[in-house]
Amino acid sequence: MIEPHAPAPPGAPPPWGVQGQARLPVRPGIGRFLVLAGVFVCAACGLVYELELVALASYLIGDSVTQASVVLSVMVFAMGIGSLAAKRLRPRAAAGFGAIEAALALVGGCSAMALYAVFAWTGDWGGPWANGSRYLLVAFSLTIGLLIGAEVPLLMELIQRIRRQDPGGAVADLFAADYVGALVGGLAFPFLLLPLLGQLTGALLTGTVNAVAGGALVLGLFRGDLTRRARWVLLIANLVVLGLLASAAVLVDDFERAARHAVYGMDVRVALQTDVQEVVLTGGTHGRPLHLFLDGRLRVSGRDEDRYHEALVHPAMNGPHARVLILGGGDGLAAREVLRYPGVRSVDVVELDAGVVRLARRDPALSALNGHAYDDPRVHVMTSDAFHWLRSAPSTYDVVISDLPDPGITDSTKLYSQEFYGLAHRVLAPDGRLAVHAGPVASRPRVFWTVDRTIRAAGLLTAPYRVGGRDSGFAAGPDRTAGGTSKAPRDWGFILASASRTGVRLSLAPHGPRLRTLTRAGLAADARAASRTRVTAGLPPSTLVHPRYAD
Repeated sequence: MIEPHAPAPPGAPPPWGVQGQARLPVRPGIGRFLVLAGVFVCAACGLVYELELVALASYLIGDSVTQASVVLSVMVFAMGIGSLAAKRLRPRAAAGFGAIEAALALVGGCSAMALYAVFAWTGDWGGPWANGSRYLLVAFSLTIGLLIGAEVPLLMELIQRIRRQDPGGAVADLFAADYVGALVGGLAFPFLLLPLLGQLTGALLTGTVNAVAGGALVLGLFRGDLTRRARWVLLIANLVVLGLLASAAVLVDDFERAARHAVYGMDVRVALQTDVQEVVLTGGTHGRPLHLFLDGRLRVSGRDEDRYHEALVHPAMNGPHARVLILGGGDGLAAREVLRYPGVRSVDVVELDAGVVRLARRDPALSALNGHAYDDPRVHVMTSDAFHWLRSAPSTYDVVISDLPDPGITDSTKLYSQEFYGLAHRVLAPDGRLAVHAGPVASRPRVFWTVDRTIRAAGLLTAPYRVGGRDSGFAAGPDRTAGGTSKAPRDWGFILASASRTGVRLSLAPHGPRLRTLTRAGLAADARAASRTRVTAGLPPSTLVHPRYAD
């Protein structure tokens, strides 16, 4: 409980004992403005560090909700500890603030490179090293939070050293500049730094701005509060920090190339950042199998993609299939399988990332693998989020194929919700079939059967099945690090759904194309294998407001 107290008389010194007024090279009004401008810049940089940790952790580790929660909670806790610890530095507020900003610029600016390096070079060592990225994420969140928290008491001391005022007014001015700076930093990260510079260079540039702002404020405005030795130490420290950040910026392209090779192997042919995700292609030439990675997760492997796409597409094509809708599948491989049926009149592909579709059209290896599906006049591409597109879908379809990322990935959760399948149900013809990629069965049975339960909650009958023989061990699901590649999924799970009982008869079209890996007997065996993993207890459907795909 806060005890009531009488207000201090006008002009009385603050209760925390501010020393005399600072000796400034400018008038107090200008000095006060410069301090608030420094608060603005430092707040913007601090929020960029925070967002950069969240974004990079979500990309490297997976499950963005968990990583965001870890970063934010640890950082806010550390800010409180840093604020308490900074009370000891108030008698030397200028020197302390300068040292903290130099340290924050170095730690925050280099955090992205350090996280990426640990993930790239130690992520497959196994044992405790498999979680090295997690440990380092917590360490950076803690350190950056401590340094950011220490800024506020010292800035309060400095602003009172310029011109004394009541604590409430000083706090209001300080926090106003801080929150506006946070707004600018929060908007600059997704709209400027990330698309134009990328995560590594963006973090380095932010550290540079942080070091320049902090150093200039202390050495330019409060140099009279520093001894000659302190000025030189602070100047040299800032020059060293700027030199390290500049050197890292010069080497960042080589570093990123080496780290990418450490993660994907030496056969990287294409690496690009689209408006949606990072896309990497390896192999596909000189007899080497092609691999397509989206945000670091293996989406297509030339060694086993035929098993996946045949199992996803062909059971759904057993029946009328004149009009087909593919949700996702920008690589064109599901469309390739659909176009093998002569009765297909139109194929609509709804893909969020236009960059993937361009690559599937133009890359020689990928376009050859998808049979140049996008050159077929029956294929029409809509660049849109599948959920939003279904809400205004113009017509109904005989077949809907949901070729989407793993349901455990946070960005995909809404695409495996009861609301999503309700929309898919609405665009199905009366005897139409919906085929869903539902994640691995053996390694994540609760997730797979939650998808089944969710589809049934949307009013559809289901026929679950699985296909084994997944060749690649690279992580494909929501967790990029836990367990290493040895525990990567070795099967795919699928669900055939329909509003009619005839639509969920799990079989192949009697006069369909000749398949390489899938047979009627094998499909029946795959359905029995999936049913043996059935989980029934405690599996309510997943909805938009209550997602249920965490293991």
